[in-house]
Amino acid sequence: MQISFLKAYFIILHSKHEQMKIAIPTDDKQTIAGHFGRTKGFMTYDIENNKVISEVYKPNNFTGHAKGHHDHGHEHHQHSHTGIFEALEGCTTVIARGMGRRLYDDFTNQKIEVFITEESDIQTALNKYLKNNLDNNPDSCCSH
Repeated sequence: MQISFLKAYFIILHSKHEQMKIAIPTDDKQTIAGHFGRTKGFMTYDIENNKVISEVYKPNNFTGHAKGHHDHGHEHHQHSHTGIFEALEGCTTVIARGMGRRLYDDFTNQKIEVFITEESDIQTALNKYLKNNLDNNPDSCCSH
């Protein structure tokens, strides 16, 4: 069986994370919310040796959308994502179904791995991620 260079690199990179913390936006603690900033809350998962050791739900009271700071009549948002980074401190990975391009770029600049997936079930996405089998569609980020 042949493995592509990128897949092999990802497996090696991913295997270095013996401990990690994953954040997933959700409105119901079971499915991944369609938009990161508009979600009602976040499930965070502490992972050790590729196994979930704890999970916590955090209500979303820190994104710009949750605080009512967004007026989509403007082409460029000048808000900061600092509140998101503070609330999700320690997270090494974010799995979402959608988010703004600027937030995506801010996460990657903070060295936080971002997966934009078509998967809607949290447990399925988490299991696929841990098996290095989760789809990632970063080009599907919205432009705001």
